Amino acid sequence: MGKYEKITEARKTLGLYEFATVKEIKNRYRELLKEWHPDSCKENEDIRKEKTIEIINAYRIIMDYCEHYRFSFSKEEIEKYISADEFWAKRFGSDPIWGNNKDDEQD
Repeated sequence: MGKYEKITEARKTLGLYEFATVKEIKNRYRELLKEWHPDSCKENEDIRKEKTIEIINAYRIIMDYCEHYRFSFSKEEIEKYISADEFWAKRFGSDPIWGNNKDDEQD
């Protein structure tokens, strides 16, 4: 199995979409471990143990990928992820009709 297939399988095990932040990955990992913990899961011990190992291994695969991923800090890449407010301000600035004019909020 290739790296892409391993990561895809791990992603599905954790219930992640194709795009996820590190925070979302960690939160999902914790949720699943809590779900399969003996105090909250009524499945038999062997199934719980197998599922917990599967979750931990999937998390390790995903985090290993994230730790070795080379991030781009280029202007083009960063601008793909600006907030809606930043996009609007960049696009329309202080235009009296379309911009974020604070005076309009006095109504």
